[in-house]
Amino acid sequence: MKSLKSLLLLSLVLLLSNCKNSSDQEAKPEKTLAVETHTDPSGFSYETVSNDPTGLRLYTLENGLKVYLGKNPEEPKIQTLIAVRAGSTYDPADNTGLAHYLEHMVFKGTDEIGTQDFEKEKVLLKEISDLYESHKAEKDPEKKKEIYKKIDEVSQEASKISIANEYDKLVGSLGAEGTNAFTSNEQTVYVNKIPTNELDKWLKVESERFSKLVLRLFHTELEAVYEEFNRGQDNDGWKQYDAVLQGLYPTHPYGTQSTIGVSEHLKNPSMEAIHAYFDKYYVPNNMAVILVGDIDFDATIKKVNESFGSYKKKEVSHPKFDPLQPLTSPVKKEVYGPTAESIYVAFRTEGKGSKQEVIVTLIDYMLANSQAGLIDLNLNQKQLVQNASSFTNFDNDYGFHLLYGTPKEDQTLDEVRDLLLQQIDKIKKGEFEDWLIDAVVNDLRLSKIREYENASSTAYSYLEAFIGFQDWKSRLEMLDNMKEITKEEIVTFANELYGTNYVEVHKIKGEDKSIVKVENPGITPIELNRDKESDFLKEFNKIKTPALTPQFIDYKKAIKESNTKSGLSISHIENPNNDIFSLNIIFDMGKDHDPKMSLAAGYLDYLGTDKYTPEQLKQEFYKIGVSYNVFTADDKTYVGISGLKENLDAGLSLLEELWNNAVPNQETYDKYVEKVLKGRKDNKTQKGNIFWNGLMSYGKYGENSRLRNIYSASELQAINPQELVDKVKELRNYKQRIFYYGNDINAATASLDKNHIVKSDLQDYPEKTIYLEKETGGNVYFVDYDMVQSEMLLLAKGAEFDPKKMAASRLFNTYFGSGLSSIVFQEIRESKSLAYSAFSSYSQGREVGTSDYIMAYVGTQANKLPEAVDAMMELMTDMPEAEEQFKQAKEATLKKIAAQRITKSNIFWTYENLKKRGIDNDNREEIYNTIKNMELADLKSFFNENIKGENYNVLVIGNKKDVDMNALKKLGEVQEMDIDYLFNYEKDNKDLKM
Repeated sequence: MKSLKSLLLLSLVLLLSNCKNSSDQEAKPEKTLAVETHTDPSGFSYETVSNDPTGLRLYTLENGLKVYLGKNPEEPKIQTLIAVRAGSTYDPADNTGLAHYLEHMVFKGTDEIGTQDFEKEKVLLKEISDLYESHKAEKDPEKKKEIYKKIDEVSQEASKISIANEYDKLVGSLGAEGTNAFTSNEQTVYVNKIPTNELDKWLKVESERFSKLVLRLFHTELEAVYEEFNRGQDNDGWKQYDAVLQGLYPTHPYGTQSTIGVSEHLKNPSMEAIHAYFDKYYVPNNMAVILVGDIDFDATIKKVNESFGSYKKKEVSHPKFDPLQPLTSPVKKEVYGPTAESIYVAFRTEGKGSKQEVIVTLIDYMLANSQAGLIDLNLNQKQLVQNASSFTNFDNDYGFHLLYGTPKEDQTLDEVRDLLLQQIDKIKKGEFEDWLIDAVVNDLRLSKIREYENASSTAYSYLEAFIGFQDWKSRLEMLDNMKEITKEEIVTFANELYGTNYVEVHKIKGEDKSIVKVENPGITPIELNRDKESDFLKEFNKIKTPALTPQFIDYKKAIKESNTKSGLSISHIENPNNDIFSLNIIFDMGKDHDPKMSLAAGYLDYLGTDKYTPEQLKQEFYKIGVSYNVFTADDKTYVGISGLKENLDAGLSLLEELWNNAVPNQETYDKYVEKVLKGRKDNKTQKGNIFWNGLMSYGKYGENSRLRNIYSASELQAINPQELVDKVKELRNYKQRIFYYGNDINAATASLDKNHIVKSDLQDYPEKTIYLEKETGGNVYFVDYDMVQSEMLLLAKGAEFDPKKMAASRLFNTYFGSGLSSIVFQEIRESKSLAYSAFSSYSQGREVGTSDYIMAYVGTQANKLPEAVDAMMELMTDMPEAEEQFKQAKEATLKKIAAQRITKSNIFWTYENLKKRGIDNDNREEIYNTIKNMELADLKSFFNENIKGENYNVLVIGNKKDVDMNALKKLGEVQEMDIDYLFNYEKDNKDLKM
């Protein structure tokens, strides 16, 4: 959940030059923010804000369309967002889920895109629409089934005229990335990231796309949305979150209707109502086009106007709702499910743009900033709970501040709640350090600097302003306003807002009796017409775009090398944008060399020194805006810091203070072991962890895997914490190297020479444990788990990694297995409506000597699993050949490579990964040239040689009561796996019984 704080940062925009440095005691002189109006050479008027670090140009076309343009030339790409101010809050109360379902249907094309003959097709679509109205009105279940059969029959006829996924093929041919959309309370947003040279063609597609709604392939997509609904039923976090909203907003759509909608409405849709919604809200004066990237302002606005300027504006009224009554006493709710217990405590606030948004955001970061907040230090650092944090959310009408926590072993949710509320009480009593306010603002400043390096993050900041009906200046002023808030104001406000007016939702481990299960409707697979093209696509493909030349890196020139006085090698890359740095000391040994290293690294986070308590140390780092990390991976250990360059020396000095002088504490260690053991208990309730870690590891390695190589409870308890501290201290005596990303390498070297002094005769690494991959085939590994959906993965061990296969595997994945226009997605979801999510991939080994793997995944309702497995196995046995789709996949892959730029610190980390594969150059050039010369026959040969006929282990998780076990037996010997056995937690169980 803490990642939601990063979503918040997308909505906070900071005037960088108007904040004090982390190390300054006095604020620097402020620069005036003023809205200025300009006219470009073509006569288009636009607004800017002086001293805006993003350089936004905000245009308003004559029809009311807002156009947000931001320039970021780091890579030849443009992040595009097309936003509509309408979401689930706008749904009719008797037709919830409408906005979200409309979002899906906007991908289905228009009267020009996605059809071979719209005049014929629209007759059938009208018939389907009328049938749905009859279906919605009919109350008799058996008669409804008969109407649905007719809908399926007519839909099959209509699909012979339609062309599935043509929109996805259009944008895919541009080399677009991240093609998607999302709906929330007050917005529906359509997303693409395109190469710069494809702007004209993208605008042609999108201007056509939003000009007319055509609800083709409706009933198959409806089943996909229902599978999405099922995924929500299987997500305890979502259910807990929904219960919070219901408690906070009992008479407002925020709480009375969810974005996905209720089952009854999903199964009884109205195509007429969806059309009416589109006609009402998808109008230019209620929409925005947001483009951030490598653009020319003047040329771009002309093109946007040519594409969208002819759209006709309409009167738009946004729904208004009666004010909510104040909460006067705690509202308690409970939700049930298989995952570990947790608690949410939420307070309702005013909405986006209010003064409360500013002060509640400040209080939130004073409570939890991952380093030195009250929750961080008083609860997490002292290990009084298993985990705790907080986050905020602000919509247009209201917002909320939510605190959450998970309990330790034998700790009640009420106890966790009380501990969380005690931290609020400390705010109310003024029991926090005076410097914390400035430190929070400076922390957000640092986050903003990082954010504005990224075109996508900037685009989403513009989106927040648009959806909130806010001018850009007010968003820029937000942290300036926050900086002016005094301690006295915070205390006064906290006493006014935080009382007994909260909603608490207890997530309890147990059966959820509210789950909705439905029968498989028996949809007849529709026609995909892969090799058909609309006239629009034919003309579209004739449009020539200027070529984008790929750029490749000479890593040995791009990464500068030097040495410290101690003889350590420093790899250095200059930060071209700002004064942020990161410094990593790298040891080429990890858990595979010494399993205690990971344990020691985790324990170190809870320790202080003879000079600082653990809490004081975290505070000292936070005061100077520096974060540190000690992390052990399988084959590497990293010790590092990051922050503003001016504080590098102070940060490194603090890190070395901890590294050299950490003081072990037996009580702290005992709590740490309890936390590790409770974490194991919680982990085995998490479906994703069981499937993608437990089952995946067992499918590859069997019993002898690093996942199962753990210390038992008694072994953990027997370890002397001094041994772990010594292990961290002794780490500096091993061979090591340094990577520095930032400015002024000389200053960084001088700081290392002063603070990080090592011996001249550094030790070699201990021997590495090798985990051997097992041959696959003939096994079905099944885990019984309380869920509505089921998930299945076909897993086959392939040949040893060969870099010569990298080109073919990349093109194969684009064509066959990944993306909205891939063969697998079309067959499993679009044609047969058997899943919300389906993909296949040829995944190459990460190191020399490791194996490639073939994978095919389906997540679907349990009663559809046998059909889904059969469909997937058929695809994995005989690859469909579609010449036009191959050409589009090839073109898309080449364009993505041409637009890719490896920059900044990614240069070093990419090279690190290449070297593990035995590659010492930028092999994208070879991949690019190889793909250019590939034909469909080459891809077919790759499939036949590497995928066809493979022997699969089948990994399945689902509810045994619902899964057809006899169908699974046809795939191999079914072995029902004990979760404790998968993770080797049996060792703990034996210890605890002794």
